[in-house]
Amino acid sequence: MRIKSLLAVTALALTLSTPAASADTPTPYLPAPTGNRPVGSTAVYLKDTSRPDPWVPSVPYRELMVSLFYPAVSAPGPKTQYLTSAESAALLKDSGLNVAPDLLTTMVTHSVAGARPAGHGLPLIVLSPGYTKPRATLSALAEDLASHGYAVAVVGHTYENAGQSFPDGHFAGCASCDVPHDSAFWQKLELGRAADVSFVLNSLTRSKWAPLIDSSRIGMAGHSIGGASTIPAMVADPRIKAGMDIDGTTEVELTPPGLSRPFMFVSHQRVETVCAPGNVPWERDWAQLTGWKRWVEVKGTQHASFTDVGLVADEFGIDIGATTTAMRTQEITRTYVNAFFDQHLRGKARPVLDQPGYPEVSFCH
Repeated sequence: MRIKSLLAVTALALTLSTPAASADTPTPYLPAPTGNRPVGSTAVYLKDTSRPDPWVPSVPYRELMVSLFYPAVSAPGPKTQYLTSAESAALLKDSGLNVAPDLLTTMVTHSVAGARPAGHGLPLIVLSPGYTKPRATLSALAEDLASHGYAVAVVGHTYENAGQSFPDGHFAGCASCDVPHDSAFWQKLELGRAADVSFVLNSLTRSKWAPLIDSSRIGMAGHSIGGASTIPAMVADPRIKAGMDIDGTTEVELTPPGLSRPFMFVSHQRVETVCAPGNVPWERDWAQLTGWKRWVEVKGTQHASFTDVGLVADEFGIDIGATTTAMRTQEITRTYVNAFFDQHLRGKARPVLDQPGYPEVSFCH
């Protein structure tokens, strides 16, 4: 359940099954949000002086970039840039794509940069991306949640992605990529992300953005290691009322007394038989989830299908091994993420959480 980066996905696919994309590859785009509210977004810089950086201990603080999405007063205005030039180049480096390194700076998004927020006291969803993935790769999901009335904070975990730009112009590469990726590494990653999320919640709820957020209605979801980090984040921080793991192998074991708050697993199709047994980490943690819980598998999907990585791969004509298109998978992902948080943060019953709303979706538990 770990695809390390878009680089790995594209390079493998190009090697096995597709010709290299050419310089006339069309500008990649995100599907439009499905809600009825215009979306705004802004980049928020945060600095935690209470702890050194876990990957570069010589840095005596932990600095993070957060993309904050929210319902906006109006739709007109310049759209948010998907990645900076340095971030785009880092993500595309050695991918095998014959495209300009700044191609992803032109990615068409739907949120208006710096738009005036609409409303206050909104439920907040924290999103954590997969390992080596920039926070931008969850933009399609974040924009959609915001269009349905959520505030959404997508966390850029410094030194854990291909590269991240900061407002003062400095750029942080993937320092953690040089560390042996054993079980202890993944546990450190999950626990570190849990600490990052708690710091983000502290910061946002004490900042100028506090009126936008209802601190009693906070949820978290993530993809890959970001999803796996959701359980330890919830164990450490009771403010997170509901959580979702989208295709992330859990390394930090959930131990008694377990977790009584709502939780949902979403998996790609692991083997030919849907919902086949054998996902040992999830089965282990499932037994310790004592509250509302669901486990679904999406037929015809691969690990990258749930994020913008899958969308870009499809647009480039790159085969990642999925038989369900990334656009269809994004529709399914948006439906279930919105429904899960609607039910558990807004108190609105969503039948799709009890019976498959799509033929590709199977309830494994």
